Amino acid sequence: MEIDELLWAGGDAQAVALRDGRVTAPELTEAVLARIDATQPRLNAFRAVYADSAREEARAAQSRLDAGETTPLLGVPVAVKDDQDAAGDVTPLGGRPQGPPATADAAPIARLRAAGAVVVGRTHVPERMQWPFTETLTFGATRNPWDLDRTPGGSSGGTAAAVAAGVVGVATGSDGGGSIRIPSSICGLFGLKPTRDLVSTAPNDEGWYGLGVAGPLGRTVADAAAMLDVLANDGWASGGAAPAHPQGTYREAADRDPGRLRIALSWRAPVGRVPVQKERRAAIEETAARLRALGHEVVEREVPFGPRAFPQFLVRYLRGIADDVEPLPHKEWLEPRTRGSYRLGRLLPDRALRWALQQEAVLHERLAPYFADVDVVLQPGMTDVPWRIGAFQKRGALTTMLGVSQRMPHMPVWNVLGYPVAAVPIGRDRRDLPMGAQLVGLPGTERRLLSLSGQLERDRPWAQDRPAAFA
Repeated sequence: MEIDELLWAGGDAQAVALRDGRVTAPELTEAVLARIDATQPRLNAFRAVYADSAREEARAAQSRLDAGETTPLLGVPVAVKDDQDAAGDVTPLGGRPQGPPATADAAPIARLRAAGAVVVGRTHVPERMQWPFTETLTFGATRNPWDLDRTPGGSSGGTAAAVAAGVVGVATGSDGGGSIRIPSSICGLFGLKPTRDLVSTAPNDEGWYGLGVAGPLGRTVADAAAMLDVLANDGWASGGAAPAHPQGTYREAADRDPGRLRIALSWRAPVGRVPVQKERRAAIEETAARLRALGHEVVEREVPFGPRAFPQFLVRYLRGIADDVEPLPHKEWLEPRTRGSYRLGRLLPDRALRWALQQEAVLHERLAPYFADVDVVLQPGMTDVPWRIGAFQKRGALTTMLGVSQRMPHMPVWNVLGYPVAAVPIGRDRRDLPMGAQLVGLPGTERRLLSLSGQLERDRPWAQDRPAAFA
């Protein structure tokens, strides 16, 4: 396989090529660094590129490969979202840096490096990770490889743009209300929001009072599964050997038949029944039909969220932003919209936060009978086309919040509950823009979601699809 083709093959295929000796880690890393240089002017996916340290890590990874060592991502170039500390670099969170460089890697980056992945750089985010689009006054707009006039989503927008444009085969994201699933849906990628606490983000755990988690985005299900084997608390990097789980590794689960599942198709969001753009609705219905043809029982059954689910998210989200911003020494450096979110969050008293946290247990109880009869829930991803660059320029926090919520209403509730959710590509619309679906399971069912997603991918592969502007 030519090295240019290998860039499009995904992180798992790159790991296999490295293990087989068809390419070396330094060769692959140089190709990725060249690809960053070639795409950055159009995409603006990266906030920082670690060319020198990446070359050193690639040489070290090759030595481990030559010695016969294996890990899921040994020698594979990866990008990391710019919301986790990397030793020696600042963590600006989409704005002007307000602190010194980090003295140590955050847990996800430390695990990747321990497993021999080559960290090539950090990808752009919206300021303080607030929005499902990636545009900031400090760093400009990150663009969607499928349509450069549109957003790749957010807050893992730089990550999604880099993977979708064939720069890296897999990268990290984080998700506090849809921030892995939104860009995956928009950019034609597979993403996985893991169960809360499966992936440590130390020293920054408990983002937005438990809403935020870290997880992978890849070109294929196997890419994300291989990265999860590294990131997860029970994964490779913690012990230096394959984890001994009764169901095997996450990567093995991606290749395994899921067996016959009972799948509920649910259209209703916590805010009620919302309109879904015609092509995207048809794609969800077609996905349900494909699942039936694959042997699953698919029934239409709405999730009984009740009236308190969305307010629980909103309180934790706004108060989380306010508490993140509170200790910053230069709030005047923040964007006006971020200062607006801060003010809204400060209006929420401690008793409102206590209520939101306590109500999570009630919501779990409410959904328990539903999930006792259902293995997986199928829902829409984004309900309409991605926004154009600048769509929310000069809008305030409240109007932006109201504007974006209309196209992602099915996503935030699963952050409240901490359930795992897979974002699966389900085709492209008449504009040639990707469309996506969500597959939701109970906590700890990542392997089931990976198996089901892998089955859908084998039935109708998507990773060979490439944005015309970058193919």
